[in-house]
Amino acid sequence: MPAVFVNCVAVIVGSIIGLTFAKKISGKMTTVIQDAAGIITVILGLQMAFQFKNVIYLSLSLFLGGILGTVIDLDNKIENLGDNIEKLFFKKKVEQSADGTAVKSSFGYAFLNASCLFCVGAMTILGSFDAGIRNDYTVIFTKSVLDGFMAITFAASMGIGTIFSALAILVYQGALTILSTFLQPYVTEQMLAEITGCGGAMIVMIGINLLGLKKIKTANYLPSILIVVLFVLCEPGFMYIKDFITNLF
Repeated sequence: MPAVFVNCVAVIVGSIIGLTFAKKISGKMTTVIQDAAGIITVILGLQMAFQFKNVIYLSLSLFLGGILGTVIDLDNKIENLGDNIEKLFFKKKVEQSADGTAVKSSFGYAFLNASCLFCVGAMTILGSFDAGIRNDYTVIFTKSVLDGFMAITFAASMGIGTIFSALAILVYQGALTILSTFLQPYVTEQMLAEITGCGGAMIVMIGINLLGLKKIKTANYLPSILIVVLFVLCEPGFMYIKDFITNLF
């Protein structure tokens, strides 16, 4: 758990630096920072996405996970959770557009996207397992440095909601660390590759959102991670069915 706290602190410190920096620059420069953050996020996502081993698993998990997430409206639920955290810690002000209509706060949006970015990926799983089983914090410390720098750009471009993504890291990464002994036997090299590929695709979605190219409800695709895990776990069964059908003909 100490390594998880270090990761949380790195995100908090990075977010504070980003927020401080954002207050001292013009709106035009803020746009530049947001575009840079979008490009960096897309590159990071593509680098992860191309680590997949089975494109069928990747494709089906994204399709099925996106459909499931849309049915349960996962994206809005997580964004609303962020807004509720804002109400808990801050006296929320209702912003209005030029025509007098209410404008939804960006707090939940920042919380959602930053949480997805920091919690999706092989380093989260590997680092948690190394910390929980071998007391080796190398991977988590490396991830903490990367997350800290990304928190700077995210906070500068999206706002204070980024800092509260540390709560998501604490819960998710902390749970993986505590359960690492039980989960470790099921996590193979292929599973890590498929999870990384699927998570990378979602990080690309975040980058597309930051660049303003299209509004993708990224969190609706989170069930894809669970689905790709199920595909990998069921692969021996798939191979048995394939061999059985081949032998029939």
